[in-house]
Amino acid sequence: MAGVGTKSILLVAGLSAAVGLALLTLQLNSGCPTSERTPACTRILFIGNSYTTVNDLPSVFASLARSGGHRVQTGTAAVDGATLDDHAGSSTTAAKLGSASWNVVVLQEQSQIPSVAQFRETQMYPAARRLVGMIRNHGARPVFYLTWARRAGWPENGMPDYGSMQASIDEGYLAIAAEQQATIAPVGVAWSAMVNQPAPPVLWQDDGSHPTEAGTYLAACVFYATIFRESPRGLGYHSSLSADEAAKIQEAAAETVLGDPAKWPLKD
Repeated sequence: MAGVGTKSILLVAGLSAAVGLALLTLQLNSGCPTSERTPACTRILFIGNSYTTVNDLPSVFASLARSGGHRVQTGTAAVDGATLDDHAGSSTTAAKLGSASWNVVVLQEQSQIPSVAQFRETQMYPAARRLVGMIRNHGARPVFYLTWARRAGWPENGMPDYGSMQASIDEGYLAIAAEQQATIAPVGVAWSAMVNQPAPPVLWQDDGSHPTEAGTYLAACVFYATIFRESPRGLGYHSSLSADEAAKIQEAAAETVLGDPAKWPLKD
């Protein structure tokens, strides 16, 4: 493993530990009048970092859900660069987890860690096991947010392009989800499907890492299909996208999640 890649991950973790986990909270209510779980309302907590907060994924998802006739409340526990290990040891994240009767809790790892076997085994998986246990103890369902690869891959750690890094990220999330019998929201898989289309929308920002608004909208559509087991095709909320662009993204998300229902089953 290249030293540069290892140092970059350790630096991110070190900075997160040094400053502590800040909490970005967002509550979006649409007909959720009590703290109890009811069939009429779905409460989703997103635990992660900038892949969750850039473009405000929880808000985009909530707007999309409302356009599909669903009542939702979302919450966010996230800080830039945070890892699942940071969250597993954070009293702030624990407090957020206990602050409402969440139905679903989304777990999003730092974007590079799932692609490297050593980092998975020493950082991601122990933290994921602890968080999944906490989530289930609160009566909620864990959902892993399978993210996308960097546009240029991660050459320093043997992944010379996007495709090779995405394959490693897929492997990392699929293994822990299978072990924990947890649901996966396959955002990275839908991302690959879009990238391979003719004239795809621009999904990465200029940094080759973070999502554009189209990338975030794609993630929201995948979560919609994953959580509600309904197609996002035809939903009226398009964020800032054109109707044609939104329709293409809705189609990719629906086909990825619902095209083969046995591949991405609901758990719990």
